[in-house]
Amino acid sequence: MNLLKRPFASLSIGRWLMLLVCMSAFYGGVVQAAPKALVLKPFKQLSDESKECAACHKDESPGIYQQWGRSKHYGANVGCYECHQAEATDSDVIEHEKVNISVIVSPKDCARCHESEVEEFTQSHHAKAGQIMGSLDNMLAEVIEGALTFNGESPVAVNGCWQCHGSQVKVLPNGDLDPATWPNTGIGRINPDGSLGACTACHQRHEFSMVQARRPEACGKCHLGPDHPQKEVYEESKHGINFQANVDRLNLDSAKWIVGEDYDAAPTCATCHMSATRDMPITHDVGDRISWTLRPAISEKVDAKAIAQGRKVKPWQDRRRDMQAVCGACHGKPMIENFYKQFDSLVELYNEKFARPGKAMMTVLKKEGLLTPQPFDEKIEWTWFYLWHHEGRRARHGAAMMAPDYTQWHGMYEVAERFYMELLPEFEEILEKAEHDGKTESVAKARKVLDGILESPEHLWFTGNEPDDVRAARKKAQAEFKKRYLSN
Repeated sequence: MNLLKRPFASLSIGRWLMLLVCMSAFYGGVVQAAPKALVLKPFKQLSDESKECAACHKDESPGIYQQWGRSKHYGANVGCYECHQAEATDSDVIEHEKVNISVIVSPKDCARCHESEVEEFTQSHHAKAGQIMGSLDNMLAEVIEGALTFNGESPVAVNGCWQCHGSQVKVLPNGDLDPATWPNTGIGRINPDGSLGACTACHQRHEFSMVQARRPEACGKCHLGPDHPQKEVYEESKHGINFQANVDRLNLDSAKWIVGEDYDAAPTCATCHMSATRDMPITHDVGDRISWTLRPAISEKVDAKAIAQGRKVKPWQDRRRDMQAVCGACHGKPMIENFYKQFDSLVELYNEKFARPGKAMMTVLKKEGLLTPQPFDEKIEWTWFYLWHHEGRRARHGAAMMAPDYTQWHGMYEVAERFYMELLPEFEEILEKAEHDGKTESVAKARKVLDGILESPEHLWFTGNEPDDVRAARKKAQAEFKKRYLSN
């Protein structure tokens, strides 16, 4: 106590350290190592339950303890108990040190303080990402790549698909969480309390940093790879290049973080899809500003399915208007409008030249019994899946986010090669076999579909039936190219 009475300015470094240690023990606070000094943060007005949690976890779980100590939750006196508290009737409740808690902090728990954010998220496509059971993707993981060998689940789905899409978290009869379904921070996790999603998919436990959620790496856990490479597409784009060059100018820790006011060097994923502008608030519905859905084999405007089902949703035109408002913080109206015309033209070309024809070919084969009912047991089914699910998505996402290499070489080039060099020959092989087996009527119907496709103008090059003037113009251009670049 004599140490506390002395003027602070007269203390030596050693006595300063002793004082900080004593005060930490006295107040039960968090001592954090800053680059050049120790920073003391007392517990302020924490609940008694959270004080008890922190007193133990600072030794048992020092990483978690320090992460929480850096969080805004800590500054707002939100501790362990405020997030993990549970009712005795909750399906995943456990008694820990005579206190009822839940290991899982679900969106329902977060909604006690963040009601509007959870409501917006619950309306989003992200919240439904866990409902993939029965999809072709999930069949691949459960049946074709894997087997139901881990508590009745496929290890491929457990360690792969569900870590992004979210698992259906199950509670075992003894009260433990099924290890086949937990740990999991998939964006569409189906929680024991019935809520959908995991806020921790974007906001790392226990720090919940805004800076982390605003950086493109937060989205890169899931949005990358052969079928939805948005992270790599972003990195190739001018937006991604500018981010890397100017990340120190993005003011990522700003409380409001309004594009055009707080930063202007580059947008991130959050900028375009979620964050505030001068005229729009933050939204946790990541699809609120998207006008096309680029996920299915044939792209549709994002509200098409809802309209077909009679549901009223935000029209795609309004979604596009809102996204264009984000663009308007840095770009002029003519540039924005012309970009969207370029993007739309690519999606429509993909749809009409490859996706609709491919879908028509696969549909007639199935309808006429020329394929088995079992998916993925015939080569053409893999070929078609690659075309739309991998290459077609890459092309569309590349165009959406201004990444020319993904639009062209990783996208439409591979779509075309797959269509002409694999899908069409495999279709012909199936018809030849069916004809040999006497299925002449089915073959005639399938061939009629194929002939209709190949007679369309965009495929005439393949059949050798292009108009003479079109062929002549291309030969002229090729000759001029050779003259410019190949002559001595």
